[in-house]
Amino acid sequence: MTYVVTENCIRCKYTDCVEVCPVDCFYVGETMLVINPDECIDCGVCEPECPADAIKADTEPDMAGWKTFNAKYADLWPNITEKTEPADDAAAWDGRDGKLLDLFGTADPASA
Repeated sequence: MTYVVTENCIRCKYTDCVEVCPVDCFYVGETMLVINPDECIDCGVCEPECPADAIKADTEPDMAGWKTFNAKYADLWPNITEKTEPADDAAAWDGRDGKLLDLFGTADPASA
């Protein structure tokens, strides 16, 4: 099992999770974070730290596509190990539907 970052991180980009990760398995893109599933040790300390509730266990329903998404972008984006400021308009984007479609042109995380 691993944890994955899901759609609600898009355009919020809170990094409270990064600060508590004991293995530094978070990677950062322009508008969101991802977790490298090969590096995650399944400790779960990041999940409750996310103010946007964007981190889920990959064993939850409909998370297979997000695991693929996280693995793909963890290979492309740089590692992040310290907390940074969230997006300026994070509160306005938190909880919005359709962010994956808007940013990546698909509603399927496995094909983004």
